[in-house]
Amino acid sequence: MLSFFRRLTKSKIGGVVAFFILGIIALAFAASDITGVSSGGGVGLSGGDVATVGDAKVTIADLKARAQSAVEAGRQQQPTLDIAQFVAQGGLEGTLEREIGGLALQQFGLAHGMAVSKRSVDGLLAGIPALQGPNGKFDPAIYQRILAERRLTDAQVRSDIARDTIAQGLIAPTQGASQIPAGVALPYASLLLERRAGQIAFVPASAMNTGPAPTDAELQTWYRRNVARYTLPERRVVRYALVTPASIDAKPSEAEIAAAYAADRAKYAPSERRTIAQVVVADQAGAAALAAKVRGGADIAAAARAIGLEASSQTNVDKATYARAASPALADAVFAAAQGTVVGPVRGPLGWTVARVSAVEQVAGRTLAQAREEIVAALTTRKTTEGLADIQNAIDGALAENSTFDEVAADRKLSPRTTPALLADGTDPLNPAPADPALAPLVAAAFQIQDGDPPSLVSTGQDGSFAIVALGRVVPSAPRPLAEVRAAVARDLAADRARQAARRVANQILAKVNGGAPLARAVAGPGATIQQVESSRAELSRNPRGAPPPLALMFSMPQNTAKTLEAPNNGGWYVVRLDRIQSGDARGNPAILQAARAEIGRAVGNEYVQQFARAARNAVGVRTDAGALAQVRRDLLGQSGN
Repeated sequence: MLSFFRRLTKSKIGGVVAFFILGIIALAFAASDITGVSSGGGVGLSGGDVATVGDAKVTIADLKARAQSAVEAGRQQQPTLDIAQFVAQGGLEGTLEREIGGLALQQFGLAHGMAVSKRSVDGLLAGIPALQGPNGKFDPAIYQRILAERRLTDAQVRSDIARDTIAQGLIAPTQGASQIPAGVALPYASLLLERRAGQIAFVPASAMNTGPAPTDAELQTWYRRNVARYTLPERRVVRYALVTPASIDAKPSEAEIAAAYAADRAKYAPSERRTIAQVVVADQAGAAALAAKVRGGADIAAAARAIGLEASSQTNVDKATYARAASPALADAVFAAAQGTVVGPVRGPLGWTVARVSAVEQVAGRTLAQAREEIVAALTTRKTTEGLADIQNAIDGALAENSTFDEVAADRKLSPRTTPALLADGTDPLNPAPADPALAPLVAAAFQIQDGDPPSLVSTGQDGSFAIVALGRVVPSAPRPLAEVRAAVARDLAADRARQAARRVANQILAKVNGGAPLARAVAGPGATIQQVESSRAELSRNPRGAPPPLALMFSMPQNTAKTLEAPNNGGWYVVRLDRIQSGDARGNPAILQAARAEIGRAVGNEYVQQFARAARNAVGVRTDAGALAQVRRDLLGQSGN
């Protein structure tokens, strides 16, 4: 609701990249945007530091490492994200602001006597589930492995935990201040009841004349100005080799089949199965009375319900299974009785049991020949599973000893395969065919591998199949040549011409309306339409997809004015005319007033946190070096000479 009245300042990369030091560490600021304020100033620093925050520094190496970690974290939500997109969308500046904000709060806390002991950090680390072993306790081996995977040191992690703990202690009380007086909420609640009426004209781009076919010079000019449209994201060539059950010789020998039959001889021997209904009674006298009723012809289930109990039933159960569920003594008695006989009461672990043998079935035994198919299937499955596990362990050991992908593939007589350069979603932008679902886990693994990393083992199926995955080549983000995208450039240029033509028509309509002409008379042009609209802010806020852009614009305009607005996806242009404003008054509507108080209360804590974070920055002092930041940007984009 409040987003209708104001916008919070956030970077464009915003919710796409949530930066965490470790994906497994569930320690973060209570408000993710507490550092979303400008660092201010471009004062140069010495020593190659990007920023100084009190006595702390943000070095070029620190910022580069954190930006790269932010990209890796962002790929969890946006698999195609690469470093070029991250930088272009403001991710580098956002990462720096988060780092500065966290350090500012830490420096402010230290200056006022706050501290985090080593024991406290140890406790926080030990409490992270992902760092715990099978016994539920902190496992140093797991911790070291994760540090190596994330290219972090123990000192870095401990420093970040201590910093976040201090920041949390500072901002938690501030963020909790969410009580809003009714007088503060009344203007907002009244705005929700405000109604506006107007007219919206739409000039479609599809109805515009795009003129003659573009020349080569026009295409080249358009291509250069809009080269980002034709730039491919980072792609990766994946090398892999599959290990499937088909590669395992799992056919059991005759000796193995005979041994399996002998080991399970009891399973294939003749047996007797019975269907049994029983009731467990707490005392012997009650059980005896129940047994007497059942022997007299009463249904055991009905007799049990008459005394507040329920009978249970087991169908086609053998003696061994029944003995495990009940007791050996009861099993002996039940399996010695004839069909229809009532057994008991027999004392068991939970009381006295009365049972009735409902049916008796004699199951003939099976010879080796009769059981052969079942035994072969079971042995084949077991040998396949064991064989795949043995191969996987052997390959894992070879990779741990620095064997290469080619060496492992040759040693195991596997067939290496190589994919085209694929995006993170598995598609080939140069081939319109859909992504192969079977390659999805392999591509995902390849996008987690860095140059120089050893191959990975990736599960590919429920049958135990797996693949060895290696990074063949990283194709950096780059624009496609004009010759390859000429048709797309021509279409885009024609669409832009239509968009510009629609804009000119919309501006002509706007000029006539501002000159006093009614919108209906001012509208001219092919395909243009007019719609009468009326709504309240509350009605717009209830739309789960958000307010339509023309209506949102109408609620930000003075009465008797008109404005233009571009339609989404280059669809054309709107001309919005606001005719009437009817003010709202929430004083007689306690429900909407209370809702406004609650909504504002949820946001005011973050407002206070932002103000507190700004005050902390001002108190400790922040200086940034624009030149060092530019150097980091060049390094990340591979544009420096280093």
